[in-house]
Amino acid sequence: MEVILLEDVRALGRKGDTVTVKDGYGRNLVSKKLAAEATAKVKNDMRLQKQHQEKLAQKRYEEALALKDKLAGMFINVGVKVGKDNKLFGSVSSKEIAEAFKDQLGIEIDKKKIILADPIKEVGKFDVPIKLHPEVSTVLHVNVEGNGKKA
Repeated sequence: MEVILLEDVRALGRKGDTVTVKDGYGRNLVSKKLAAEATAKVKNDMRLQKQHQEKLAQKRYEEALALKDKLAGMFINVGVKVGKDNKLFGSVSSKEIAEAFKDQLGIEIDKKKIILADPIKEVGKFDVPIKLHPEVSTVLHVNVEGNGKKA
C-alpha cells in the first residue's frame, strides 16, 4: 500500500514523504491520521500545500531582508539607573532591548531573536546581533546610557 505521511513517523519518513508499506500497517497509519492513502487527489493536494508553504517561507524571507535593510546603521538608546563609576543597577537584557526597540522605532522584535551572550552590565555602545530569519541576521547598535532614572 502506498501512503503519504501527514506527520513525521519514526523509522519510516518525514511529513510529505510517499512510502510503500504493508496493507495492515498502512491502514493503521491512516486510522491514526498519520498518513493518507496515496490517491491522485491527495498527491495533488499535498503538492499544492507544499507550494503554498514555499510561497509563505519566501515571503517571510523577503520581509526579513527588508527589515534588515531598514535597520542598517540604526541606533537605539537604553537609559538605566547607574551608581558609582557608571556601574548599572542590574543589567540590560534582550527584553529591555526589545522594549526600547518598540518604543523608539515602532517595530516589534521578539526578544528571543535578540542574541546576547550575557546581559549588558555597563554603560557604553554595544553591537547586538539579531536573527530575523534562519538565513537573515543583522547587527543593531545599542547605546546604554546612565541617566539616573529608570527608562
